[in-house]
Amino acid sequence: MSVEKNTDSHGFVDSHCHFDFAVFDKHRLDLWSLCRENNIQHLLIPGVHPDQWKTSYELTRALAGVKFAVGVHPWWIAKLDDKHLNIKGLSPSLLRQLGRNSQRASCVAIGECGADKTIATNFELQLMILEQHIHCACETDLPIIIHVRQSQNETLRLLTRFKPARGGVIHGFTGSLHLARQYWALGFYLGVGGSITYARANKTREALAKMPLESLLLETDAPDMPLQGFQGAPNSPLKIINIARALADLRHETIENIARQTTENAHQLFNLTPANSLT
Repeated sequence: MSVEKNTDSHGFVDSHCHFDFAVFDKHRLDLWSLCRENNIQHLLIPGVHPDQWKTSYELTRALAGVKFAVGVHPWWIAKLDDKHLNIKGLSPSLLRQLGRNSQRASCVAIGECGADKTIATNFELQLMILEQHIHCACETDLPIIIHVRQSQNETLRLLTRFKPARGGVIHGFTGSLHLARQYWALGFYLGVGGSITYARANKTREALAKMPLESLLLETDAPDMPLQGFQGAPNSPLKIINIARALADLRHETIENIARQTTENAHQLFNLTPANSLT
């Protein structure tokens, strides 16, 4: 599978791309120009650690159509300084910093945050920090980007308890149709990435084929989450077109319809500027 070339008028939004990571440093400007040539209208850089929030914000000022979010990814909790943590999770000073950054005009979400049982970081600490992010999303009236790995029940309990009004997205959704419907009922979109290109992901593929298209967002998670056939190489936001094609094939729909509706979904969730007036 090669990168699809977009020669039509339909556009795309990569709703989750770590475009601030060093792997893109040498060719970031050229790559984003190529993305825009292929009508990739917006790209959202999720937050992972306070040290990268400023960098992400500066990229949004330099690259039209790029937005960012602020949050602490569960994998990065272990990299926080002692001053950033206490027995309740994130320290008050870091929470204030999170809140200040969320007020920037190009910040469109809280996260990436979540809970992951596959890592060594204390799981109860992860849940406390996820709860803090949910409170921040409620206070700032922003959607939230959630990372879930082997923690579906705990995540659902927190979302059901606090019910963030703006909802959010379950990043890199993998799971059953029943689980997908539970998240959608809570106001959470499902992030569709490269996992659907793998035949072994039968349960997820079936769920995403049956869910309303209005519930789905496209994402690459670049430079991670490579598509089938591209393992071992950094992923790229250009692959959003491949993912759209794979989803279209899975759902027996046109790529134009996939692009139109998923872009509309992203605009609605993240309050993005229309394509004809990108900033």
